[in-house]
Amino acid sequence: MGSIIGTMGCSSSVADRRSENVIRAAILIQKWYRFTMARLEMRRRYSLSIFQSIEYADEQDQLQLSNFFTFMLDHCTHPDTVSQIFTSPSAPQVVDEDLCLKEFEKKIDVPDSYYGPRLSFPLTVEDANALLHAFRNEQLLHARYVLQLLSETRRVLKEMPNITHLSTSYSKEITVCGDLHGNLDDLLLIFYKNGLPSEQNRYVFNGDFVDRGKNSMEILIILFAFLLIYPNDLHLNRGNHEDYIMNLRYGFTKEVSKKYKDHWKQILCLLRDVFSWLPLATIIDSKVLILHGGISDTTDLDFLNALERNKLKSLMRPPKSVRDRQDQTKKRIPTAKPSKHIANQHVAVKTQHNSSSGFTEPSGSNLPPDPALKEWKQILDILWSDPRSQNGCTPNKCRGGGCYFGPDVTAKLFERYNLKMLIRSHEFKPEGYEISHDGKVITIFSASNYYEEGSNRGAYIKLNPELIPRFVQYQVSKFTRRHNLRERVGTIESSALKSLREKIYAHKSELTSAFAQYDVNGTGRISVNDWAAAMESVLQLELPWRMLRSQLAQMNPDGEVDFMSCFYDLKMGQPIKEAQPALAETLCRYRKDLEIIFNIIDKDHSGLISLEEFSQTWRLFTSHLGIDVQDDSIDKLVLSIDYNKDGHIDFNEFLEAFHVVHRLEKKATS
Repeated sequence: MGSIIGTMGCSSSVADRRSENVIRAAILIQKWYRFTMARLEMRRRYSLSIFQSIEYADEQDQLQLSNFFTFMLDHCTHPDTVSQIFTSPSAPQVVDEDLCLKEFEKKIDVPDSYYGPRLSFPLTVEDANALLHAFRNEQLLHARYVLQLLSETRRVLKEMPNITHLSTSYSKEITVCGDLHGNLDDLLLIFYKNGLPSEQNRYVFNGDFVDRGKNSMEILIILFAFLLIYPNDLHLNRGNHEDYIMNLRYGFTKEVSKKYKDHWKQILCLLRDVFSWLPLATIIDSKVLILHGGISDTTDLDFLNALERNKLKSLMRPPKSVRDRQDQTKKRIPTAKPSKHIANQHVAVKTQHNSSSGFTEPSGSNLPPDPALKEWKQILDILWSDPRSQNGCTPNKCRGGGCYFGPDVTAKLFERYNLKMLIRSHEFKPEGYEISHDGKVITIFSASNYYEEGSNRGAYIKLNPELIPRFVQYQVSKFTRRHNLRERVGTIESSALKSLREKIYAHKSELTSAFAQYDVNGTGRISVNDWAAAMESVLQLELPWRMLRSQLAQMNPDGEVDFMSCFYDLKMGQPIKEAQPALAETLCRYRKDLEIIFNIIDKDHSGLISLEEFSQTWRLFTSHLGIDVQDDSIDKLVLSIDYNKDGHIDFNEFLEAFHVVHRLEKKATS
């Protein structure tokens, strides 16, 4: 009997030990899983921070480019040689307010070989369905119908107020969508999940329909078609990318010119006008304000509702009266110290600052009030501003335009206009939306996979009569389902680091000088803290540099950073011996800007410009930006590159030579 009890006790203790081991193993696996997931999430977050910081720095570059265009137009002897987009259009009759649909039929033939949708006006739901079907199958709408559609859209938009007022009493819910940025798949998915626009299914699209994605034109055509069919049920607000100068940098102009090679200038001309007529905001039930960017401490909805919105074709090019006042002000007061990012690019900054857009009269100014300045500032603020958790209203230094507005600014506007909620877009959000200012401000972002496949979800808002927001998230999945989480995060991280390395190489000289200031003994090594401080002082990206160090630079056994290792695995796309280091970095840094400028000069869209045009534009560009590059160095470089017998250069091939590549990445893929 005792042996039986002993045996039973032994088996019981063995079972207990096994159970204990199982629990320990489970805890160990759980810890490992949580640690792995935390590391993946950390990598994902800093990768998204890299993307966003570079995006905002790029927007400051856009302001610099806009200043250059203004300079060219104000100082060029023959501005028509710069661009017909910025001066008189090549086909002025296209912008004629009295141009009717029949005249497009007379001027533009649709060949029998065209198998896409054939539109007749007024449009019907069947026409909209035909467009959706065609675009799903990657068909193009013929230029005649595009121009007719845009002409009709302008006619309808002109009848709309600056601020549209809606009521939920006419439908159970109103759907609010944020940035789409040319991602047609997101729009199609929204319509699939939420239904097509109709009298019972009302929509507000909150700007930034175009740029960055490859199907901006198709998105505009679909939205404008439904606007014509349901003008009281589908509503469009203007975003900061509904701006013809922004479109030059971020891809929409290039997209239109490629898709409509014979009529792209006419289409862009008409679109410039259409964009200027888009309403500025929407208010639902007198309680919910919907606008693209945000507000400032000077936002005046009554003033915004009364101004002539179509006068400002581009916020990147202020009214001439504003530029004249800025010139007068610069003569009256000392030049301000350049702001962080722009200072590094040798760009003269504006000398006027205030709590909102960054532009106002200096204290003590005797200049009379300018209505054009106020109009421009008011629209700039609502299209470019971002919310922040800190109280107050400060200039938006990251973007270079608009402001950061705090909860107190929101509360003040709500009290003045008896509002309950502000819905805005304009900012990338990993989950597609974000709630701030104690639930009073909602950011909605509808472009999924914005930076890279798998980088984020998109979302839209459903508002019921009680004005309680319901969020619907989604993500277009073409390839992500084939990869596990580690592979998806790895792809996002690799793409982000590639963009960052290009930024680093473009500032090689400045970074080397900054590193040397900390390396007093000339060892080539500095502390991690000094390395991080030098990186931030030059690049001004507000990134977690200490965390990124292992991805960007090598460390010796003593814990010091070999700072020149930042550049070990970076080189230009093609070896160009004739390019001096300073010139190569300059061309790398301003490659996007130069591509835009050369594309504008390239009137016939051939990809070729004359050597004389190239040299003149380069000298004007470097002179305006204060770039110290010797003239003979660019001449030697141009002469060393193959060009055709007519004395023209392929500027896209030329600029491709100054694309930064990462040698280790190439080895890994070969």
